[in-house]
Amino acid sequence: MCMHIGVNDICSTPEVVNVLKIMLTGMIAFIIAFLITPIWTHFLYKYKFGIKIKNNGVQGDQLQYVNTLHADKSGTPTMGGVIVWMSIFVLIFASEYLFPIFAQLFDKGFIARLDFFSRQQTYLPLFALVTTGVLGLFDDVMSVRGWGSNKGGGMRFAVRFWWLFGISALGAWWFYSKLGWDIIHIPAIGDFGIGLWYIPLFIGVILFMAFSSNETDGLDGLNAGILMMAFSAFTIIAFSQNKIDLASFCMAISGALLAFLWFNVYPARFFMGDTGAISLGATLGVVAMLTDSVAVLFIIVFIYVLESGSALLQIISKKFFKRKIFLAAPIHHHFEAMGWPEPKVTMRAWIFTAVMVVLGLIIGLIGMG
Repeated sequence: MCMHIGVNDICSTPEVVNVLKIMLTGMIAFIIAFLITPIWTHFLYKYKFGIKIKNNGVQGDQLQYVNTLHADKSGTPTMGGVIVWMSIFVLIFASEYLFPIFAQLFDKGFIARLDFFSRQQTYLPLFALVTTGVLGLFDDVMSVRGWGSNKGGGMRFAVRFWWLFGISALGAWWFYSKLGWDIIHIPAIGDFGIGLWYIPLFIGVILFMAFSSNETDGLDGLNAGILMMAFSAFTIIAFSQNKIDLASFCMAISGALLAFLWFNVYPARFFMGDTGAISLGATLGVVAMLTDSVAVLFIIVFIYVLESGSALLQIISKKFFKRKIFLAAPIHHHFEAMGWPEPKVTMRAWIFTAVMVVLGLIIGLIGMG
């Protein structure tokens, strides 16, 4: 029992120190992102990095709803996702070089503990964040400027796919060969060794998360809110596994996303773009693999399954049966076409995600084994 211990004892308790580290990391990331936003948005508006509303779908067919419903969004800057991963870079730099100096100057050893940049826990998700973020950034710039062989500008889907495949394959090889991982955990059931099948599983998870996140990033604030809740959930999962640096990394992304969301809610001042949607989706997938929580991941972001599933079903139905299942796809556009106001679609998606996050955490934590 610890009813009689003093404040100094509480503040030196390892669990309390770790919780404070995670919470402060998220708060500092929020502040950094909030300070970066005016500078980055000024750059985006000055150099006119605004989106162009497409009139044709992925199969070249004329769009009936989305281009009309979102016509007023034309010209709104994209590449807002840079704010999130740039905030993480600034925070890592500060934790590596500035915080230790402050700790010495003010004799506060706790400040030095805010460093969460570690080889075992954060190198791999940071690698995913950087590489896929740069890929998305190139795609965003090409789309805005009308560059590339894709109609209207931007990378062709096949080009993005193979770049993402290569990045995820490299990560899969590292996990399997260097870390010796070939086991997946099913909550409340147990661990299963899958051998070489771990590599295609890893690649599939990263590709699914990257493209599904990109599919979902179609309404003001929609994907940012979903990702913020998902990374917050994995903060709890990582903490429960005593992966404190990884938990701090996830909370840092959640904090940066919260600041981003302040400006991204309807009507959005800027959009996340591929540089945010693809990179954050892929990074979340890597975090799930690091915490051996793939099964839980698909519960927490089950809305991604609905979004990508609806888009896939629509493509198949139109190609083989010459008819549409949904008024528009992904499914959030279907609800818009039905007459739901954009903020209502977003808020209900957030509520649905919040319920799935709680369910995923319950299953994941109880069935951790």
